[in-house]
Amino acid sequence: MYDFNSYDLIIDARCPREYEEDHIPGAINLPVVDNDEYAEVGTLHRTDALAAYQLGACYSLRNIARHIETHISKLPPRSKILVYCFRGGKRSRVWFDVLDTIGYRVEKLKGGWKSYRHWVNEQLAAIPADYRYIVVTGSTGSGKTRLLTALEKEGAQVLDLEGIAIHRGSIIGAVPGKSQPSQKMFDSLLLRRFSEFDPARPVWVESESKKIGQVQVPQALLDAMRKGMTVTVNAPMSQRVQLLLEDYRHFEQDPEALIERLVHLRPLVGGPEFDEWKALADRRQVPELFERLMRNHYDPSYQRSIKRNYPEIDKSPTLMLDDLSEAGLLPVAREMRSRFEQALAASAA
Repeated sequence: MYDFNSYDLIIDARCPREYEEDHIPGAINLPVVDNDEYAEVGTLHRTDALAAYQLGACYSLRNIARHIETHISKLPPRSKILVYCFRGGKRSRVWFDVLDTIGYRVEKLKGGWKSYRHWVNEQLAAIPADYRYIVVTGSTGSGKTRLLTALEKEGAQVLDLEGIAIHRGSIIGAVPGKSQPSQKMFDSLLLRRFSEFDPARPVWVESESKKIGQVQVPQALLDAMRKGMTVTVNAPMSQRVQLLLEDYRHFEQDPEALIERLVHLRPLVGGPEFDEWKALADRRQVPELFERLMRNHYDPSYQRSIKRNYPEIDKSPTLMLDDLSEAGLLPVAREMRSRFEQALAASAA
């Protein structure tokens, strides 16, 4: 297993486009060539390899000189640095030679990002089974994510999959102004989160479907979660509506945008039901729209999904959360940690 925490600096020498798709968490992008330069050199290489290498060397030396001034010069002597590019070839080699000449303790990642990506896939296929899970289930608006936040503040190990995915998990779950990570970046961030956990302690996680927005949860993690302890939470409808009004405030200001997101559900719920949603949106009765959405679509859909993935869910302990504010959830989280972590430990003994 790689120990990326042992380095003072990790340099991703690839172009920004490659870095944005995926990189080692914590690495900074100090590209040898930028996106346009990379494309230019690659195009030239097809007709004149020597000229392409000469052009690439010119770009590389200029860019590295700039990076040394802006980033490397701030590092103390004998800092430990890891450098990688796509396959561990020319781009990381030029960085390695420069840093080694300066006197830093520098290493080049063997096989580059390709090797790293293969390792991530291997780890995510195996590591989830090393942990025990307490899975928080409950219908839309019941406060699962807020409860996980409270549990983390109370010292629990929490895996916030929606936080990593930058998505709330439903058809309306996109976070305004923020893009989801690529699938590869999601995998990298997920694996880093696992590296922060103690396998001797349980991991609290929200029940999730296979997809969170546009990214997929590894099957090994879903399988491990479905073997875990489940705890079901519920909340009064008034609290659930209030939570949606707070978390989806942008739709209260623009209910037409909400209807646009929901239009794909029309064949599923039927024309008359969808027309009721649209009428509520037209009248800007957003609280009533949220309640109708939960009662007539999200609650029935969630029940079908949770029973399919957790067949014994009806035997799960159920908690009513009367107050979904932070102040209301912290004491609940404290009691839940004590109760359910002890129960899980007893069942494993």
